[in-house]
Amino acid sequence: MRKTLFILLTAVHITACSHPNKSAEKEQKTVIVPSFSADSAYHYTQQQVDFGPRIPNTDAQLACASFLSTTLKRFGAEVTEQKAKLTVYDGTSLRSINIIGSFNPKAEKRVLLFSHWDSRPWADSDTNPSNHKKPVLGANDGASGVGVLLEMARLIGNNPPTIGVDIIFFDTEDYGSTAHDGTNNEDSWCLGTQYWAKNPHITGYRAEFGILLDMVGGKNATFYREQISDQFATDIVGKVWSQAESLGFGKYFVNQRGGAVTDDHLYVNKLIGIPSIDIIQYDPNSGTGFASYWHTIDDTMKNVDKNTLNAVGITLLHVVYNEKL
Repeated sequence: MRKTLFILLTAVHITACSHPNKSAEKEQKTVIVPSFSADSAYHYTQQQVDFGPRIPNTDAQLACASFLSTTLKRFGAEVTEQKAKLTVYDGTSLRSINIIGSFNPKAEKRVLLFSHWDSRPWADSDTNPSNHKKPVLGANDGASGVGVLLEMARLIGNNPPTIGVDIIFFDTEDYGSTAHDGTNNEDSWCLGTQYWAKNPHITGYRAEFGILLDMVGGKNATFYREQISDQFATDIVGKVWSQAESLGFGKYFVNQRGGAVTDDHLYVNKLIGIPSIDIIQYDPNSGTGFASYWHTIDDTMKNVDKNTLNAVGITLLHVVYNEKL
């Protein structure tokens, strides 16, 4: 922990090469990366969970949406609430609310950071069949990624990087069909993201790359190189995983091939063409590839670990602040 703290508080030096025909001293540029607070990220995660399951068409959804928008505005973001009525696989019409926070909105070079903020309506992977119709609290699956991004938004608002940053909290990600329903339609997932990718908040929106955070708070979580990420944006995967290794987080960011996950980044890649990756917990020894509490009633704050939030948050900050114009 002390070693990580030392790295955080020490400026990262980038040396720009002088012209080979000149004897002038090399110019030094300093990139100052703000200090990520895992306590703060954990608190933002807890605040979401305190609303209860954030399921579309519920009061908890509206209350949490207001909290997310207000918090981003407080941190200095230009906020857009993208509302839509979306029809899910079983014909249900859902009120969907994508929440977009833009920092330095006039900057041409931009990075997109995103996570889903809704939670699964049913605990259909619970080992107890009597829990299958109960909602999932979604502390790790949903709230943890948003918690990290809210802490990043706080830091970006106080210490703007040279580039523009857009943070999007996508709704209606976790309402998809599975084999439990007798179907398994890939495109029934990530509906909020699909809507935004076809109807971006800014006409012609572009970003250099995108990074999705999904299930980034689990105790002793490991993040392998997700296959769709490597297919569309292997250089970005390499950048993030190398940064994590250099910061001492190699035990979390395992530089090995993981699974292929239908997740929000798939549609950002396919529909709007922004090369995007997924930082998502992967357990090669699990039948699902995820933690044992995934899509169960046990996805609660007891499974969220500050050390994991810290590893993800610090790594992401270093990636963003070391981006050059």
